[in-house]
Amino acid sequence: MAAVLFAGWMFVAPIAVAQTDSNIAPLTFRSAQEEARFHALSSELRCVMCQNQSLADSNAIIARDLRVEVLALMRKGMSDAEIKTFLVQRYGEFVLYRPRMQGANVLLWLAPGLLLLGGGLVLFAVVKRRQSNSPKSSVTTSDEEQEW
Repeated sequence: MAAVLFAGWMFVAPIAVAQTDSNIAPLTFRSAQEEARFHALSSELRCVMCQNQSLADSNAIIARDLRVEVLALMRKGMSDAEIKTFLVQRYGEFVLYRPRMQGANVLLWLAPGLLLLGGGLVLFAVVKRRQSNSPKSSVTTSDEEQEW
């Protein structure tokens, strides 16, 4: 058993080392405004590898590369909208945490409300149908007449 674990460790260890990047230098900002803008923008962008993490939160190598690229685009004078457009052209709408409301995305934005409205209408119709089909008895029985 120990030999199998050791062989597995020998196989996995080089892969784990290959996944780390030893040249990770922290980003340096020119001003507090640039840093605040960068953090706000990177929190609105999704890591293309880590599906449920923002660019700011991800530890993936591609996320680090994208953070460097976003900072470079900021320093070129691009606005936040231009940077988002550039990244959408490169990676698709997936890169945005809040996709734009256009084209096929409109259905995604409106579908929950439409489903809720449709469910409400179906429920209303079922209740109305049951009320109209139920027999209306005018004879009421008292507790004394009822057998227990």
